[in-house]
Amino acid sequence: MVEKLDAASRAALPATLPAWAMVGGRDAIRRAWRFADFSAAWGFMSRVALLAEKHDHHPEWRNVWNQVEITLSTHDAGGLSGRDVALARAIDALG
Repeated sequence: MVEKLDAASRAALPATLPAWAMVGGRDAIRRAWRFADFSAAWGFMSRVALLAEKHDHHPEWRNVWNQVEITLSTHDAGGLSGRDVALARAIDALG
């Protein structure tokens, strides 16, 4: 079983993942991107899909034309876990 983040890890999230924000009403983080067009957004989503498979952790996401929104939470843990932080960092590293 995956465990939820402890208080110290949660407190570090703004510094660790500055582009991600807490989601109101649930234990999750979210980030949004805007791309030049649908093709660029879809390419990004494809790269994220490969990362998600590698991490065996799959995001919730939404795509509308050139916009992508990703929400991360570990359902098995009932909220944020180290798996979410690791995947968020990997997504951020895509550039």
